[in-house]
Amino acid sequence: MIEFRHMQKAFGPSVVLKDINATVNEGDCIAVIGPSGAGKSTLLRCLNLLDPPTGGQIIVDGQDITAPGCDVSKIRQKMGMVFQSYNLFGHMTVIENIMYAPVKLLGLSRQEAYDRGVELLQRVGLADRTLRYPDSLSGGQKQRVAIARTLAMDPEIILLDEPTSALDPTMVGEVEAVIEDLARSGKTMMIVTHEMSLAERVSNRVFYMDEGIIYEEGPTAKIFKNPEKESTRRFFRQMRVLEFHIDSQNFDFVGANSEIDQYCFKNHISPRMANRISSVIEELCVQMLLPALKNPRIDVCVEYSKTEDHTYVTVKYPDDLRPEDCGDEISYKLLSANAESIDHTYDESDGSTVSISIVND
Repeated sequence: MIEFRHMQKAFGPSVVLKDINATVNEGDCIAVIGPSGAGKSTLLRCLNLLDPPTGGQIIVDGQDITAPGCDVSKIRQKMGMVFQSYNLFGHMTVIENIMYAPVKLLGLSRQEAYDRGVELLQRVGLADRTLRYPDSLSGGQKQRVAIARTLAMDPEIILLDEPTSALDPTMVGEVEAVIEDLARSGKTMMIVTHEMSLAERVSNRVFYMDEGIIYEEGPTAKIFKNPEKESTRRFFRQMRVLEFHIDSQNFDFVGANSEIDQYCFKNHISPRMANRISSVIEELCVQMLLPALKNPRIDVCVEYSKTEDHTYVTVKYPDDLRPEDCGDEISYKLLSANAESIDHTYDESDGSTVSISIVND
């Protein structure tokens, strides 16, 4: 259905996409993932010709859409794009936003467009917002209206560019539910997202992008659980593991808490669990170990296991010192209250390792 052949995109001297080669089959739901700056959003914008490629070809249903004389407006009618910033017309009601393109571009009567719009609003759970204006809606509701507006054009291909990134965390779920429904419908879709749990749930294939290319691609289960290439493995490890180093009494624990919150948000870990992780690290590392260690070099690793719904905190330091022997009984009680288990081992070459298991509930 879609074929990228040595596609490139440069903005002046800056080359964003170097050599894109990939095929999207009819009915595929492709999750496009990777680090920031890898060219994920640019890939979608090139496909939709919002940013025309500067090299190579894009073939859609056998037609080279990058060829001179290609009817760009006709190609765009095949593709619906949902942006992270909604792009709704503020002076139009919700239903008017949805009706506008079908009437102007598809030639539908206003009644046909209205009926179709109401049907789509029911599908995205907003039938009661038909006559509201966008300013009266939450971010999640605006994004669902944007999805309904895209569907109103009955596109063959749906492109979603970070559809949840601009949303408050409490609103992400409502938009993800609509996207999951779309994926089940069999529509051909490409979704750029940093929400790994969403990518894993809705896609059948994954494009992992890095350094301006599709670095690795394949079935979702394989890419998530057993990627072949080192950059892909490193990306997933960074998503699943949080590491930092403590080496002085002036350690920025406020900054560490911010990192913990971001890590938990990315991995869909509950705020309650995030508080427990912060408490465990503060009590063990800041209150107990830092004052007691002769050489305060502490390495902290936080790892969340989705399958077990446990978080594991591993703390390493050079001295042979058990947490309970640090002399701070109150901190040790607080540590124990937040931990399912606490294990200490010591090796002369590696020093002490404290392994803490925190169960989610």
